[in-house]
Formats: sequence, structure tokens, C-alpha cells
Amino acid sequence: MNTFNAGAWRPAKGQSRAAQLASANDLVTRTLAQHGLTAAPVSGLPAGAASDALSGTLSGLMARLQPQGQTAERVNLPDGALFEDESFTCHAGTRRYRTYVPASAREGLTGLVVMLHGCTQTPEDFAAGTGMNALAEEHRFVVVYPRQSRGDNAQSCWNWFSRGDQKRDRGEPAIIAGLTREVVARHAIPEDKVFVAGLSAGAAMAVILGGTYPDLFRAVGAHSGLPAGAAKDVASAFGAMAGRGSESAPRTEAMRAIVFHGDADGTVHPSNGERIVRQALEGGPSQSLQTETTGTTGGRSYRRHTTYDDAGAEAVEHWVIEGLGHAWSGGQSAGSYTDPQGPDASAEMVRFFFSPSAG
Repeated sequence: MNTFNAGAWRPAKGQSRAAQLASANDLVTRTLAQHGLTAAPVSGLPAGAASDALSGTLSGLMARLQPQGQTAERVNLPDGALFEDESFTCHAGTRRYRTYVPASAREGLTGLVVMLHGCTQTPEDFAAGTGMNALAEEHRFVVVYPRQSRGDNAQSCWNWFSRGDQKRDRGEPAIIAGLTREVVARHAIPEDKVFVAGLSAGAAMAVILGGTYPDLFRAVGAHSGLPAGAAKDVASAFGAMAGRGSESAPRTEAMRAIVFHGDADGTVHPSNGERIVRQALEGGPSQSLQTETTGTTGGRSYRRHTTYDDAGAEAVEHWVIEGLGHAWSGGQSAGSYTDPQGPDASAEMVRFFFSPSAG
């Protein structure tokens, strides 16, 4: 996933505004350098001119870094299926979202999966790349794809690194939880069958949601993500992505989670997957059964470490895919940031979420 952007251009004045511009300019310069590009300096300009120059730089960067794949709004649907474009507003803000209701819903719905896209992606792109809609048809669940606003992050990243977006009833967690509840009520979804998953920045936000709303989201799927509390601002976010994240506050309740990470991920260090697992197990039983299996799927080898709770149900799964970079394992080439090789992360997440033993 492309490096996230400080881009939530939240109101600021005076020295605070100047500091934000300097920080954002530094971020743009470093991001461009990572991709072999050159940023035009904007330091030393008046605040308004610096802002305009920075916006122009960001626009040029985005044009160069747009993901390849099927990102068009038009999506082919089975007869009877719906892919609705909706909006949700609460005290924390407004976000649009797409809701996929499978044609098989007429036979009864089994649950709901919220899918959080990564940076520069769209709900349509993420749906195409993960193939989650096809799985929804097969297993009769609804899929919700919240859309990050460019006005809240210039690269469409979820603001997992922002203090204001890491707590219950605040910021983006409040918005996503609110729209999830709205869909649950509208479609009479079983309350114990609501899950959230994401890629990269979306995975980091999914982990935050799993910790802040355990009463709503019964399990989390994190692909190439980071643990909750790994960063508190832009500067610490770079360290977290490199595997130098700060230690988050201990949790008092365990979180069911399935974690995927490539061992060749050069954007979000694989150690972050291990940290998500440790965080997910915090607050759980002091003793548990753990197993490890290995295998090869689609030409890629993998290691799967499974921790079981005291009732014998799968509590946490950790998949490490050899040779996989920053991409969705077993994904479809129609979307961006996917790798068709390796285990099908989407299918494995659905299996984990809806496992009968999970209760």
C-alpha cells in the first residue's frame, strides 16, 4: 500500500497550521523519494502559498501512484444482487459506503462483513481485488465497504495513526461503527455474526474497531496491518510501519482475529502481524493450546499458527506468506494491491469468521 498521507486537513491556525504544513511537506518529500520521484520544495512560502503548492504536489503524486486494476464504478452483478451506494452521518462526521446484498439473500442472511480498503483504493476496487462479493453469494452474508473521504485523508487512507481516530465514540471508529449498526438493523443481521476486515491502513483501523467495539465486531481480519496504538501521529506512524511501533496500552479482553502478512512486505514490516496477534490475545486465558502448520498454495509457501481458546475454538490465526509483498494474498488481478498466488485470504477469513465452533 502506498504510504499514507497526513492528509486529514483538519482546521488549524497560526503556529499549529505552520507546523502541520511543515510536517505534511516533509511527508510528501519522503513519500516521493520512496518512489524515485522529486518534490518541489514549498518551505519558506507564506502559509497560503505553501498550502497551494503542497496540494499541487499531492495531486501530482496521486496521479503517479494510482493503483492499477478495475476501479470503475460499474460492477457486474448477479441477477437479484444489489450493490448500493449510501451515506451515513453522525456526530463524528459523514462517510459514503457501498453495501453488497447477495442474490442468495432471499434464502436468509447469515451475517455481515465490513471491508476497509487500503490507501488510494476505493470500495469498488477493493471488492474486485478481494473477491468478497462472490463469497457473500456463496455464504449468504452482506458486505459493507466504507469509503474514506479525500477530504479527510488526501490518499484515502483511514487515519489509524491519529489520536482522534483511535477511541470508541470518536472519529472514524464512531462513523464506521454507526454505519455498521445501521446496516445490521436494516437487514436484520444476527448480532453475533458481524465482522470487520481490512488491508494495510484499513487493517489497522479494523484492529482499532475490534478493540473499541467488541460488542459489535465479533472477529477481525487484518491483512498487512498494524496493531492498535502503534502510532499517535505522522512521525510515529513511519516508525510503526518500519517495525518500530510504540507499545500500546494492554487490553483487558481478548479479540478473535485472523492475521495475514507477507514476509517480503517492504511497506508494513511483518513484525506488525506478530504484534497484532499478541495484542489480540491480551486479556484472554493464561493457558491455551497452540498449533503450527505449513503448506504451499498457489506456488507460495505459508506458515499458519493457530491459538485455541479454553473451549477449543480458534481464537487467533496468524498466516505468514513467504515471498508475499504488500498485497492481498490470493486476490484477484482485477483489483489493486493483490497477489493471485498463495492462500486465498478472503476465503480463509470467511471460514474463520463463520466457524461453527466460534459460537
